[in-house]
Amino acid sequence: MADASGTGRFITLEGMDGAGKSTHLAAIAATLRARGHEVLVTREPGGTPLAEKLRELVLAEPMDAVGETLLMFAARADHVARMIRPALARGAWVLCDRFTDSTLAYQGGGKGVAAGLIHALAAQAHPGLAPDRTLLFDCSYDVSRARLKGAGRAPDRFEKESRAFFDRVRAAYQALAASEPARIRLIDGAQPPDKVPPQVEAALAGL
Repeated sequence: MADASGTGRFITLEGMDGAGKSTHLAAIAATLRARGHEVLVTREPGGTPLAEKLRELVLAEPMDAVGETLLMFAARADHVARMIRPALARGAWVLCDRFTDSTLAYQGGGKGVAAGLIHALAAQAHPGLAPDRTLLFDCSYDVSRARLKGAGRAPDRFEKESRAFFDRVRAAYQALAASEPARIRLIDGAQPPDKVPPQVEAALAGL
């Protein structure tokens, strides 16, 4: 079913692994579908066959921070062209687990890649496209690590980074939220999962 208003919406979920993005993604999608919207759930890096192959490289292979950034945007450009823009054009609501804010936080804040380069690549990879609303799930390093450890899976190379790295990532996310409060809504990801849905509902109000 197409969006009843005929206008798609682009919603992104951001935050460190363990903050709750993936936990709440399916529930958000179910709520939107119950309201009559077509919903596309996708992720970055990934979402298309090419982007998923690039995801495997990025998560597994050590590489220079700038090269990593370029691969992120190669995957993003394909994802936007083949999946996100067509879905929005037909009136669907797109829920994406990570987008360019992740690159600004992880490669920019975490690894020191110049923000100017990231913005320039974004302008080429998805010109004129920005999320209508971003839900930033925020929690401390300790909460994130405890949850990832409890999940019992092998960490990828990003998850093996130092506390200092994740402190920089969190600070970059918080700076982004402060700079764009109308778009980026902070969600307290440290709370128990059953306390989060009201925050999400409030963050999506007005779309």
